[in-house]
Amino acid sequence: MSTYSTKRMPEPTVYRTELRGLERIHEGKVRDIYALDADTLLIVTTDRLSAFDVVLPDPIPDKGRVLNGISNFWFVKLAHLVPNHLTGRDPAGAVQDPAERALLEGRAVIVRRLRALPLEAVVRGYLIGSGWKDYQASGAVCGVALPRGLELAAPLPAPLFTPATKAASGQHDENIAFEAVVDLVGAPLAARVRDTALALYRFAAAHARRRGIIIADTKFEFGVDAAGRLTLIDEVLTPDSSRFWPEDTYRVGVSPPSFDKQFVRDYLETLDWNKRAPGPKLPPEVIARTSEKYREALARLTA
Repeated sequence: MSTYSTKRMPEPTVYRTELRGLERIHEGKVRDIYALDADTLLIVTTDRLSAFDVVLPDPIPDKGRVLNGISNFWFVKLAHLVPNHLTGRDPAGAVQDPAERALLEGRAVIVRRLRALPLEAVVRGYLIGSGWKDYQASGAVCGVALPRGLELAAPLPAPLFTPATKAASGQHDENIAFEAVVDLVGAPLAARVRDTALALYRFAAAHARRRGIIIADTKFEFGVDAAGRLTLIDEVLTPDSSRFWPEDTYRVGVSPPSFDKQFVRDYLETLDWNKRAPGPKLPPEVIARTSEKYREALARLTA
């Protein structure tokens, strides 16, 4: 399993991969996925960054290695709650060229092929983002009624499972009711997804809190194997899939600073940009600060 060291010096950025002799079957917002054989895939986490569902033109140094390292940390930490897609095989064995092997170091994993479920298992622990807007308009979050008088960034009475559809690249995910998840995957599997996502969030939030990080919300992705066993896939509890707040500066009523790409979103909100591709270039200072925030999240979580 490929890991990341906080002592590593940043390598040249990787925006897009072209691995010779391998079939790239998918290019996501951040990850390039290659077919190895009938049973396994190679996932490469690049330094691409997306905001408002648009991939920006500037890579963030070290971002791919940080995301890969954080996910691998959590896959191990959460294995007692749900199996994951990692094989444990060294990604370097998937390529022959020394330059390509160096490129993969720290940013790639070999995983099992599984049937991915067509939803994102979102868990919210705090009232922020679209949940806050929903609450202001309706007194509820994704149809779940909440007590009156809650403030921005307030902890919810209990974590909420608020699933969403998986949108195509450039499209926005849409929140769906639990009944829609039942329609998609059936009642037994829908319940397993909900209960597993909530258990993962509670366990991870407790660990992160001990490291000075509040996990405000996150999203998980799951697949099933040939036996129908629910399996954790993709990335898990990274600054790309979660909202991380430093505990020492958190207070209710204000939007807390974060370790995630909210720093970039805040900058982009100051621009005259319609939030459609192509995305604007980022100033060097925004790129550097974002890279620092990602690395700090890794250091705090795994120290």
